Amino acid sequence: MKMVSALLLLSTLLGTPAAPSRRPSCYKRALKDHNCHNIPEGTENLRQINDGLQDHFWEGKGCEVICYCNWNELLCCPKDIFFGPKISFVIPCNSQ
Repeated sequence: MKMVSALLLLSTLLGTPAAPSRRPSCYKRALKDHNCHNIPEGTENLRQINDGLQDHFWEGKGCEVICYCNWNELLCCPKDIFFGPKISFVIPCNSQ
């Protein structure tokens, strides 16, 4: 009887869907009518990080999300996921 109860409990636990992660994830975004080299300044809510990091942009007003441009598509991730927590704090933030 204990074996049946244990199997029932185990099957119930395995059938329960996992809770969604609260950690922000990465996403892709297409650039309409632009590519990495002709994104107009201030367009698409993007700011180039600096000249040393070509094709890397801050998204939005703050400096929490970094986007990497690959031809006509952006891969955007929170900075800690993109660079890792040990490197992300040294990336310059130009939040103008």
